[in-house]
Amino acid sequence: MILTSDKYVPSLRWRMGEYQALFRLTDTAKSRIVPYITIPEIEYDFESRRLKKTIQKHVEPFAERYKAKWYQRPSWISVHPSIMDNKMNDRQDILSYVFDELRPFKATAIPAISLQTNLTIATSVRSILDIDRRGVGISIRLEDLMKQKPRESIEKLISFVGGSLPETDLIIDLGAPNFAQHRLFTNSLIKALLQLGNLHDFRNFILMGTAFPKTFTDIGKGADQIPRNDWHFYRNLLSEMPSYMRRPNFGDYTIVHPEFKAIDMRIVKPAGKIIYTTSDNWEVRKGDSFRGNPQQMHDHCASIVASGVFKGSNYSNGDEYIAKCANREKGPSNQTRWKNVGINHHMTQVLDDLAMLGVAP
Repeated sequence: MILTSDKYVPSLRWRMGEYQALFRLTDTAKSRIVPYITIPEIEYDFESRRLKKTIQKHVEPFAERYKAKWYQRPSWISVHPSIMDNKMNDRQDILSYVFDELRPFKATAIPAISLQTNLTIATSVRSILDIDRRGVGISIRLEDLMKQKPRESIEKLISFVGGSLPETDLIIDLGAPNFAQHRLFTNSLIKALLQLGNLHDFRNFILMGTAFPKTFTDIGKGADQIPRNDWHFYRNLLSEMPSYMRRPNFGDYTIVHPEFKAIDMRIVKPAGKIIYTTSDNWEVRKGDSFRGNPQQMHDHCASIVASGVFKGSNYSNGDEYIAKCANREKGPSNQTRWKNVGINHHMTQVLDDLAMLGVAP
C-alpha cells in the first residue's frame, strides 16, 4: 500500500461517533482515506466507580464492527497504551486476538506500534507480519524525534518485529503542540526530520497532529472561530522543506483532542455545540448545557447554514444532517451524533483541502 498525495490519514479512536462518521462517508471519500485506528481505553463508570466493561467485552465486538463499517479497506490498527498490557479471556494479547478475528473476511489492516510498545505486543506484531505480510506502521512521538539517533531506535524495532524499511510506514505523531508559531516550529521540525536520514527508505511517511483545543471552557457562547493551525503548519512545512526531502502525507485527529477523556456527566454538563470545519478555521456554535436544552441544536444548525461557509446539504452526510436539523426535519439527537456529524464533515473538508493543495509526498 503506497499512499498517493491525495490520501488522508485521520487518527480515530474506535468509538461510535468516530466509526459511524467513517461509515457514512461517500465511497469516493473512503477511497482516499486510510485511517489510523486506535482500540481505545475502556470507559469509566463514575457512578459505580469501576470500568464499564471487562477487556474481553470491550475488544470482542471490534472485528465485527470493523467488517460492517470499513470491511476490506486498508487501515492501521493500534492499541491504546492504557490497555496494552491487558489479556483476553484466552490469555491472548489484544492485537493478536483482533488480527485473528479480522483474517476470515480478509481485512487489509496493518498493525501499528510505537517505540514505547511493550515486548508482548512487539512479539505479537512479529507473528502478525509473518502471517499477513502487509508490513507495519511505526509511530514516533515528537519527543522521540528530538532524541539522539532516532533512526537507530526505529530500525531496531523494525528488526525485532521481522520487518524491513520498504515495508514500514513511518508515522510522526506530533500530538497537540503549539502550532500558532508554525513558521518557527517548521524550522525546528525540518532539522529533527533530517536526523531520520533518507525518508524515501520507508514505504509511507505520515505527519499527524492537531491544533484542536483540549477543552471549550474558554470558548464563549454564540459564534466563534478557531484557526486550523495544524493545517496551516502543514502547508508551510511543505513549502519550506528542501526539495530532496520526502513530503509527508497529512494526518490529524479530526475534531477530537488526542488527550480527550470521558468526564463525569453528573458533575460536568457539556454545552450543546457544533464544530464545522472550513479550509481555514473551525466554526463553533456553542450554547447552554445540551442536556437541559437539546432543542438549541436547531438554532446552531440554522446559524451554520446562514453563515456563508456552509457547503450545502449534498456535501457530506454531516452537512445533510445539519441542513435537516436547521429546517427541523431532524431532531437534536444526542452528543455522539453531533460528534459524528462534525467528524464526517471534517474528513470530507480535509480531502478537498488536499486536492486543492496538489502536492506529492
